[in-house]
Amino acid sequence: MRLILAVFTALFLAVQATGSTAQDAPMQALLQQHADTIVKSSRRTIGPAIDAIAASGLEQAQTVLQKWQARAMWQRDSDGLFFWAEEVDRDTLRIFDFDSGDDLGTAPDDEFSQIKPNSGIRALLGVALVQFQLSDPNPQRRLDALQAIQRNAEASHLQPLRNSIESETDAGIRATKERLENLLTVSFDDDEAARIAAIEDIAGNISLDARSTLNPLLAVSPQVSEGAVPADRNVARTLKPGSAALPRDAAYEMLVAEGLAPARISPEAMRAALAENITDGRVGGVPVGRLSDMAARETAYAALAEAGTVPAFVREAEVEAALARHSFYEVYAEPSKAVTDAARAAMNRTQRNVHMSQAFDLTLDALSLASIFFLAAIGLAITFGVMGVINMAHGEFIMMGAYTGYVVQQIIPNYTASILVSLPLAFAVTFAAGVAMERLVIRWLYDRPLETLLATFGISIALQQIAKNIFGTQARPLTSPAWLDGAWTLNDVVSISYIRIAIFVLALIFLALFLFIMKRTRLGLETRAVTQNPRMAASMGINPDRVNMLTFGLGSGIAGIAGVAIGLFAKVTSELGQDYIVQSFMTVVVGGVGNIWGTLAGATMIGFFQKGVEWLNPSNTLAAQTYMIVFIIIFIQFRPRGIIALKGRAAGD
Repeated sequence: MRLILAVFTALFLAVQATGSTAQDAPMQALLQQHADTIVKSSRRTIGPAIDAIAASGLEQAQTVLQKWQARAMWQRDSDGLFFWAEEVDRDTLRIFDFDSGDDLGTAPDDEFSQIKPNSGIRALLGVALVQFQLSDPNPQRRLDALQAIQRNAEASHLQPLRNSIESETDAGIRATKERLENLLTVSFDDDEAARIAAIEDIAGNISLDARSTLNPLLAVSPQVSEGAVPADRNVARTLKPGSAALPRDAAYEMLVAEGLAPARISPEAMRAALAENITDGRVGGVPVGRLSDMAARETAYAALAEAGTVPAFVREAEVEAALARHSFYEVYAEPSKAVTDAARAAMNRTQRNVHMSQAFDLTLDALSLASIFFLAAIGLAITFGVMGVINMAHGEFIMMGAYTGYVVQQIIPNYTASILVSLPLAFAVTFAAGVAMERLVIRWLYDRPLETLLATFGISIALQQIAKNIFGTQARPLTSPAWLDGAWTLNDVVSISYIRIAIFVLALIFLALFLFIMKRTRLGLETRAVTQNPRMAASMGINPDRVNMLTFGLGSGIAGIAGVAIGLFAKVTSELGQDYIVQSFMTVVVGGVGNIWGTLAGATMIGFFQKGVEWLNPSNTLAAQTYMIVFIIIFIQFRPRGIIALKGRAAGD
């Protein structure tokens, strides 16, 4: 009796001690309830343990989840209690209590087992931690939590997110929370009216997250049922077998897949089955010699099917009857018709806004391309218009300007300073090269266009080879300053790089500078005089030879500056100029030879046309250039002098 009494007393004290421990250490008690699950660490079974800790309402819950996720949770082997620990050295741990947070001193690590969650469990722990991070005092942690929700939103996030909005003090983070709460309401809220209101709020929003929220609501799947379409299904549309949306064979395969009709035998399988069942020159009572006829083959196969030798044969009449007995339709994954109606209306508004934004983005791209063509062609417009010289080496002046920028960057490592130095230096280098070319070659070939074309083409080849000998065939980098990195982003559809914007601004600057030179300077006055009537200009004391030299140098210098600008986003190689010489000539010819406004109009027309063709056929850029050349040939047939025809000598030529 004394022994039995002692045992009961010990059990009673143990129960009392356990109750006291659970009362004083509620988190430890909760961990003990799920100890087996935590130790096993299986992603398929760990969910209830994580959910219990996260929903416990205990202030230690966040610490437990964080330490668990960081693999800092340990279990003592002697009694199975959990602690979090820091490694003092290879063999020693510093132990901390989860409930009180007290430092319990050091202990050998061989007395503990480390809880090592795999990547899947750490991801689940991260999801559970979101509700705590949403109200974290650190703004960056709150933003990180919002980003985590955006990447992997769940229904469990909705209520914690709502609870955190009222106490949010940062206006930007609060706006992000409200937007995200709206999106989660659409996807996960149980209140249909709240979901519809949230859908109406994001109607017309072209952001990717808004569209990705609406798309699942409008997802459909094909269904089939016997008789009429069920009234309790949220049907998107009915399908007719044999239509483009549902080919006849596909409709029957749906019936077969659902077990509503027997499978059909293919012609190949029918021939194989007949060949395997030939007996005394007959198959199913039909002579082998008659099996070349399809009707005979079907009769023979049907006889074998009736005998149970082969699977049943489905005739076309039976296929038609089966299709007629069933209804085919598409149903929404979202069961609520009111929600899908609201989502469809919202998506229609969104698509309209997306198309408008795409049109605006295409316009920006076209203007950017037009500014590049304008920079590349403006020098050619000057030389061609004033002098009537077809300069096939114009592209190589662009290449020389780009290489000038590269050399300057090797000397001046500051990219901003190097670009500021490169622009005037490239102008000086190519201006001098243009003057030298005009003095040594072009001046002897005036009024001889064929010889001029051949000579400048030869110079073009020679300049390319010189560039290869000096810089090699490998592309050289011309790095843009840091403030030109990135892009101006208006929304998720419209964006344009800062380099393209800078080139557009540079094109406007050169347009204004050229107009100033032509309208306000002596050189401009003399150039216009020589352009309109060189003989009369010479009789008035103007030296046409000097004007031609300076004009050719000016056009070449502008090509050098264009080379620096183009080199910021294109590969700087000896063939750089060849990529733009054709577009430059087309720009000048379409716009009107020698007219700056015509060059601007031609660059704009070609830029918009090329981008339009690329948009219609995005996978084939060669087709865009081909169509552009065909368009220009047709255009020249109707306006041989270009958009804005020049008066004077150039017009006569």
